[in-house]
Amino acid sequence: MRIHVPNDTAARSVGADEVARALASVPVVRDGHAHVVRNGSRGAYWLEPLLELETPEGRVGFANVSAAEVPALFADGLPDRRHPKCIGLVEALPWLAEQVRLTFARIGRIDPLSLDDYRTAGGLLGLERAIGMDSAGIVREITASGLRGRGGAAFPAGIKWETVRNARAPQKYVVCNADEGDSGTFADRLLMEADPFQLIEGMTIAALAVGATQGYVYLRSEYPYAAQIFGEALARARSAGMLGASVCGSSHAFDITLRIGGGAYICGEETALLESLEGKRGVVRAKPPLPALQGLFGQPTVINNVLTFAAATDVLARGAQHYASHGLDRSTGTMPFQLGGNIQRGGLVELPFGITLRDLVERFGGGSYSGRALRAIQVGGPLGAYLPASQWDTPLTYEHFAAIGAMLGHGGIVAFDDTVDMAAQAEFAMAFCAHESCGKCTPCRIGSTRGVEVIQRLRRREQVRDQWNLLEELCETMELGSLCALGGLTPMPVRSVMKHFTADLLAPAGGASSTSQVAP
Repeated sequence: MRIHVPNDTAARSVGADEVARALASVPVVRDGHAHVVRNGSRGAYWLEPLLELETPEGRVGFANVSAAEVPALFADGLPDRRHPKCIGLVEALPWLAEQVRLTFARIGRIDPLSLDDYRTAGGLLGLERAIGMDSAGIVREITASGLRGRGGAAFPAGIKWETVRNARAPQKYVVCNADEGDSGTFADRLLMEADPFQLIEGMTIAALAVGATQGYVYLRSEYPYAAQIFGEALARARSAGMLGASVCGSSHAFDITLRIGGGAYICGEETALLESLEGKRGVVRAKPPLPALQGLFGQPTVINNVLTFAAATDVLARGAQHYASHGLDRSTGTMPFQLGGNIQRGGLVELPFGITLRDLVERFGGGSYSGRALRAIQVGGPLGAYLPASQWDTPLTYEHFAAIGAMLGHGGIVAFDDTVDMAAQAEFAMAFCAHESCGKCTPCRIGSTRGVEVIQRLRRREQVRDQWNLLEELCETMELGSLCALGGLTPMPVRSVMKHFTADLLAPAGGASSTSQVAP
């Protein structure tokens, strides 16, 4: 009998380690009739700590278990399914059963550091297929799948890989952007802690496609446990021959080095990340030249985020058409949406593109945690638009969101109930940019600081017409004149407040209103 207790950062933060320690003392474990397995989380954070028992029918779950409850739960041996904490078969839970998990199919089901578990659950099939193909064939498969970068820009992965493949250089690199800094996002961390070999496999497939022999993972410094898990996974992959001079016994050489980020949001921008990876200050580079041609140390470089490389494994394992059969229009495949903020059921929900925001937040998220009406939903991190209820029926695709002046970004979704002060959220967007700017370009460095001041004057009702016009001009300047997406996208949340939550922006500070009015 195996008893599973999640071992990722989020589960540990609410007591999973204490539950595991308490289990060591119960008779059924102490006497050797059962043992505890620290699996990765299933991403159902609203149920954590989620304890799972293996049974002939499947794994039975007990949700929100505390360490203090463990002795009583196991007092008569194994806990009874009639216990109030029992949620039945975990995989039959509608919240999980109604998802379409491709990238996150294994999380919570396997021991993250067991290569045997990984292979048994379908891992390495993509890499093994890629080894038998030429580089052009791998790139064609990625291109045909329609896979786009999951880091926010949504650039077609196949075009990027093909550019690097065709580049002539003595050295090429594969770089993974794991500097996950957007508010409400945690998919990169969850995958690296719950299924780390998938990232290794995806990066290796990219290396075979473009002819790279060295890879780097640039990991957010605030993820120490992900660093620990992934570092151990790298060591085990090398020991098993998955990395090194002969990848899985082939003629290809490839290895991966883990690097810890500098603690700056701007290093999530690909060129600033490359500067930091080279040991320099994280400052944005001008483009061109593109990183695909002159990237890390001036050499051609594939740089994608964790979810892009992870999705590539499924594309190669099952074929481009299988992947492209999911989604809507040019937004193919699935997206791991991360539900956070004032939400009843927070966690990771992987679904094909095309579900509406309302369906996602109400059916999977369960509405607000506070029980009050939801008022605004921010999609795409701190630079994403705040969407009012009138836009919640928009399908979650890159094209549909662009059409309403919004973006999907990394898939982070943060909900706010009707107590939110949207003027404060607009001010926060500008303040965030001012704090995180690398300082290289004037529109971002100065514009964000002036933006905070203008919004503060608006909230004090000082020269309303003039300040409103100034804010509109400032947003246009930042959007068109900034060197990178930090300054260029900061106007998006501000404009969404100006358009949809006008009354808040014109009310005195702290005097939010739930009604809208026409801009002055």
